[in-house]
Amino acid sequence: MNAAADSPRQSPMQTVQRLGRLLSSMIMPNIGAYIAWGLLTALFIPSGWLPNETLATLVEPMVIYLLPLLIGYTGGKVVYGQRGAVLGAVMTFGAIVGTSTPLIFGAMVTGPLAAWLIRWFDQAVANRVPSGFEMLVNNFAGGILGCVLASVALLSIGPALEFASLQCGLLVQWVMDIGVLPLTALVIEPAKVLFLNNVINHGVLSPLAIQQAVESGKSIIFLLETNPGPGLGVLLAYWAFAKGTARQSAPGAILIHFFGGIHEIYFPYILMQPKLILAVIAGGASGTFVFALLGAGLVAVPSPGSILAVLAMTPNDGLLPVLAGLAVSTLVSFAVAALLINRSTIDSDEVLTQAKNQLTKLKGTKTPIGHDAVPDELQSLQDIRLIAVACDAGMGSSALGASKLRAIFCERAIDVKVISCPIEQLASTVDLVITHERLTARAVSKLPDAAHIAISNFMHTPVYEELATRLKQAKAPSAQPAPAELDADTQILPTKNIKLGLKSMPRPDAIRLAGSLLRDSGCVEDSYIDAMLERENDLSTYIGNGAAIPHGTCAARDKILRSGIAVLQFPDGIDFDDNKAHLLVAIAALGDQHLQILSQLARIFDNAEEMEILRTTTDPDYILATFTGQTQSSPEFE
Repeated sequence: MNAAADSPRQSPMQTVQRLGRLLSSMIMPNIGAYIAWGLLTALFIPSGWLPNETLATLVEPMVIYLLPLLIGYTGGKVVYGQRGAVLGAVMTFGAIVGTSTPLIFGAMVTGPLAAWLIRWFDQAVANRVPSGFEMLVNNFAGGILGCVLASVALLSIGPALEFASLQCGLLVQWVMDIGVLPLTALVIEPAKVLFLNNVINHGVLSPLAIQQAVESGKSIIFLLETNPGPGLGVLLAYWAFAKGTARQSAPGAILIHFFGGIHEIYFPYILMQPKLILAVIAGGASGTFVFALLGAGLVAVPSPGSILAVLAMTPNDGLLPVLAGLAVSTLVSFAVAALLINRSTIDSDEVLTQAKNQLTKLKGTKTPIGHDAVPDELQSLQDIRLIAVACDAGMGSSALGASKLRAIFCERAIDVKVISCPIEQLASTVDLVITHERLTARAVSKLPDAAHIAISNFMHTPVYEELATRLKQAKAPSAQPAPAELDADTQILPTKNIKLGLKSMPRPDAIRLAGSLLRDSGCVEDSYIDAMLERENDLSTYIGNGAAIPHGTCAARDKILRSGIAVLQFPDGIDFDDNKAHLLVAIAALGDQHLQILSQLARIFDNAEEMEILRTTTDPDYILATFTGQTQSSPEFE
């Protein structure tokens, strides 16, 4: 298989969307802090609504220190979790000290850069640190790298970023001075309908606007993308001139758009008749012209773009200019839309539904979904290239589920890559995440831009077959190479790790016994057994059909010395929350050495007849041959 097949190909639009999501993902989680800063500015500075000298002292430190640090921390976390977040904040702080202006744009560079560097270091030393020294190496590596990065940021990166921010500010001022700011609507309004609104607003415009607001007390740039007037005008035109569902739904859409600030609500109405993009461009340009003419501006980000948020961020001497610009943009957009609407093509109720479906494809992001079904809302199936089946540790139940899903895809010649991994290691390249329903919320918070399906059991769920059917319909058939021959690995599953005919015992005792087999065969440290019990307390490893796969938590991976599997047979069963497990397959995994056996297990555990044989057999060689794919015939039932 070539490299192209291993990595999903992206269109230029998808690349822009991913980059934009990275930029906006640093700003959006911190919008509350921006609004807090904006309210403090609007209320308590000398020219504010309620001037207060004491409370106004909060304004400058927040924009100089707090906001950039939050951005740097969040940017680091997006790239490399908590460890990246800490290093991102440290490097950002060094850059802050090395500048004299708010480092909003700079923090969007330093945060991800620091996280990438510590991630690179961790990957370089992985599996090379002597046992027992992991914490020492991790902590001092972070500390030393943080010291170096903060120093470099102070001496060079900070001043360089300050210079770049200054040039960006001069460019914006030049655009305003020559009077072409209204022409930005030619880019902003079409990009919004292509679902680049958050990218443009939070990834580009907001940092520029904050810089300008610090220097001038307000910024017109805050109004360029968030102005609700253009969308309101189009919705009013539909309400006045359309028929059927389009007209009936327009009033509700107006409330959500204008007062709720969710501008996405009007995008399908544009897609119903794409020429209406001219209406929102005209409305946006005319509104910006009035804003510039009257000196309108806001003190902070109005997010979401509701009229209420806009007014809250308006300085006390700027209400009339802002309201005038909003009114003009609404009227112009309404007038142009009224002229352009083709009433004969919007009478059908199906047109609006088709437009919403088209929006989903353009949007490039998916909706978290779940409970053992692939819902109709998941429209962009043809764009799915990488699916992750994820759980806490990524080496047990999720690996079995991924193996089963891969087998189904292979049988149907579906060219979609399926991986298993811990939730904390979900990468931004993943398009669809499948998790246990108790873990889905964690997966969504880790990867909010992917689609999510929650299932109740990794092995026994209708999702795999349904997903395969839907993908087969959405994608052109493509041949996949046959899976490689499965070789027996007696080092991973030695005969001494197979125990048959065991008497029933409490579940914790059974898991301890399984863990001791892994320990005694040199696969794990003794503390890994405690991690197996911790994993079981958090979420049962019972997967159905009389099988369970106890394994340690993700945090205990450093207690694994080499990959290994142990098989314990309990003919009378072990109680797993009112389920009887007759076969316990304990797992410790480094890398992907265990995946061949797990792929075999996925097929075995899904076969009730085979499981009955495994429950009663007294032949350890049969267990070994079955799990390594070498079985030729089944023994007689005992």
